[in-house]
Amino acid sequence: MYIMSHKSEVREIFVEWRRKIELQTGRKIKILRSDNGGEYKSDPFLQLCRDEGIERHFTVRETLQQNGMAERFNHTLLEKIRCLLSNSRLNKSFWVARVIL
Repeated sequence: MYIMSHKSEVREIFVEWRRKIELQTGRKIKILRSDNGGEYKSDPFLQLCRDEGIERHFTVRETLQQNGMAERFNHTLLEKIRCLLSNSRLNKSFWVARVIL
């Protein structure tokens, strides 16, 4: 899980995540599936995928039926995060604005 303030940070976070995953598994990412969100279809992100030979698959944006397992997992994880934050009694001004999974 990575914390970001703006969707424009997705490219940098992906580069970091990809490096970590490829080092841990010894395998290269060949296909990346995401929704049609603008952060995944931006020119710099698409160019990065082209340069690295990563094939792109897009699902219909906000359609749970196309990626139900991942959507349910994300929802469950966010609920757990909210519970932890709520139980911490930490002021909401310290809560992160956006979480990327």
